[in-house]
Amino acid sequence: MTHEITGWLFFGSFVLLSLALDLGIFHRKSHEAKIKEALLESAAWISLALLFNVWVFFDRGPDAAIKFLTGYLLEKSLSVDNLFIFLLIFSYFKVPRRYQHNVLFWGILGAVIMRAFFIGAGVVLIHRFNWVIYIFGAFLILTGIKLALEKDKEINPERNQVLRLFKKLMPVTHHYEENKFFIRQGGKLFATPLFVVLLVVESTDVVFAIDSIPAILGVTTDPFIVYTSNIFAILGLRALYFALSGIMELFHHLHYGLAVILVFIGIKMLGSNYFHIPVETSLGIIATVLALSVIASYIWPSQKQAGKE
Repeated sequence: MTHEITGWLFFGSFVLLSLALDLGIFHRKSHEAKIKEALLESAAWISLALLFNVWVFFDRGPDAAIKFLTGYLLEKSLSVDNLFIFLLIFSYFKVPRRYQHNVLFWGILGAVIMRAFFIGAGVVLIHRFNWVIYIFGAFLILTGIKLALEKDKEINPERNQVLRLFKKLMPVTHHYEENKFFIRQGGKLFATPLFVVLLVVESTDVVFAIDSIPAILGVTTDPFIVYTSNIFAILGLRALYFALSGIMELFHHLHYGLAVILVFIGIKMLGSNYFHIPVETSLGIIATVLALSVIASYIWPSQKQAGKE
C-alpha cells in the first residue's frame, strides 16, 4: 500500500510542477506559439512520457510498462483526432492565436480533474459489475462505426446546453478582453468570450472522456496505469495542437484508423471471457493501424489538399 501511495504522490507532484512551470514561467505572457517552439515542447512531453514508462518498467515490471505504452499510444491517437474539434471551436469563435494557449491550459487542467472521476468510476464499475465490460465493448464498437461513417466534423456551440445555461446566468461581453476570462464593468461582473470558449472546450472534453475511458479500460483496469497514460497524453495536447494546427488536414484518414482501433478494443472487451489477446499484440495492432492511416492520408490526399498541389 505504501509503495502504491508513493507512486501516486510522485506522479501528482510531477503533474503539478509541470503545470506550474508551463503557466508560470514558459507561458507567463500570452503569445502566438510558433511551430518550432510547439514541436520542441511536444517532443519534450513525449520524452517525459517515455521516461516515465522506463520508471514504470523498473518499478512495476515489463507487463505494466507495455500496458502504459499501449494506453498512452491509444490516448495520444484519440487526442490527435480531437484536435480537429479544438481547431473548429477556435475558428468558430475567432479566438486570436495568442490567447488559445491560455484556454487550452485551463481546459486541460479541468480535464485532468474530470478524467480522475471518470476513470475511478469506470474501474469501480468493472470490478463490481463484470457485465459492464460488455456495455463498454458494445459502446466502443458503435462509436467506431459512427466515426468511420462520419464525413465532416461540425461544431455547433449554440446547441451546447452548458453554454446556453451559462448565458442565462451571467452576462457576456461582446469582445475579447486580452486573455481575461472575467472583467468588471460598472461594478458588475461579466464573463468574456474567452471564458465561453473555455466552457465549450471543457464540456466537449466530457464527450471525449466518454469515448476514451472505455477504450483505455479495454487495455487495463489498473487505475494507476490508466490514469497516468491518459494524463500524459493530455498534458502534451496543447503543444501538439500548435505543432499540427497548420497541417491537420493532412491526417484526414486518421479517423478511419481510430474507428478500426475502437472496434478492435470493443471486440476484445466483448470476448474477454472467451479469448485473450496479449497486450503486446494489442500494442502492435494499434501502432500498425495508426501508421497505415497516416500513410493512406499521404498516398490519397483529400480533394481539398489535392487542389492545392
